[in-house]
Amino acid sequence: MITLNAMKFHAFHGVSPQEETVGNTFTVDISYAFRSLKACLHDDINETVSYADVYNIVQSEMKFPSHLLEHVAVRILIALKTRFPQLSYLKISVSKLNPPLEGEVQSATAVIEQHWD
Repeated sequence: MITLNAMKFHAFHGVSPQEETVGNTFTVDISYAFRSLKACLHDDINETVSYADVYNIVQSEMKFPSHLLEHVAVRILIALKTRFPQLSYLKISVSKLNPPLEGEVQSATAVIEQHWD
């Protein structure tokens, strides 16, 4: 399993006018697995799912505003599975730092997890 932790982006996800115009800071965590021992056995980048490519897909998806964090997470999941059909597991967490609430909250997070046989 490969994990990318705390990828940080400024984006415009949310429902309030301020979130849509000013934006906020978001973090994304992704864990993924695929069925291929070739990369491990042969040290071959062509047999793996490059985390640089995963990062680029996440970065691209974060540029498109959504009202819901869970919508962002599922868009990322669909984009990754489409690009890398060999993925057998994905877990994506999208967090909005300092969400605009009445109280003090460090972050709000949506998590989506999928296994494929």
